[in-house]
Amino acid sequence: MFSFAEENYLKAIYHLSENGHHRVNTNALADEMQTTAASVSDMIGKLSKKKVVDYQKYRGVKVSDKGKEVALKVIRKHRLWEVFLVDKLKFHWDEVHEIAEQLEHIKSPLLISRLDEFLGFPKHDPHGDPIPDENGVFTTVKKIQLSMLDIGTPCQVVTVNDSGNSFLKYLDKVGITIGTKISIDDKNDFDGSIDITINQNKSITISQTAAENILVTNL
Repeated sequence: MFSFAEENYLKAIYHLSENGHHRVNTNALADEMQTTAASVSDMIGKLSKKKVVDYQKYRGVKVSDKGKEVALKVIRKHRLWEVFLVDKLKFHWDEVHEIAEQLEHIKSPLLISRLDEFLGFPKHDPHGDPIPDENGVFTTVKKIQLSMLDIGTPCQVVTVNDSGNSFLKYLDKVGITIGTKISIDDKNDFDGSIDITINQNKSITISQTAAENILVTNL
């Protein structure tokens, strides 16, 4: 059994390590968890004893196979709850993250299994992130920052780098969501902004920062 704090650390390590593939610097983990390096060291010690992380001095920490399993279960619950909140309770996609942060710690596997079935076994959450199945398996899509595409390239939005409220509200305002089709019309050297057409009928200009936080797949 793991505490809420332990689950949150495992999830953070998993995300920062790019799905468990790389080691995470303890300072980066402290920044992510908004705590001190000393607190991070204490938690890593606890997680190491439970054999869910592998820590090497000066090299950082990564989740073990067991830790990855725990992290993916938490991520699965979080993303399923986000789907439920948006699709069934009509929350906006910028309102659900903090609520799902609380719901993701519910321990009942049966509840989550039935929630998955009730929702029709969704593959992605409202932000486009893949939902692991009960075995921790999920489908990944090759994606690239919108800012990296060449002029004239057609693409489709698959997820976002920034799931903060202000950015999601901005996307709502300009009419971009998961699944939106975009074509690159022009790039402005002066400030890095990009002229785009949305769904073949609306032309707008977005900042370089916005374009870097929108992840797309080529069509």
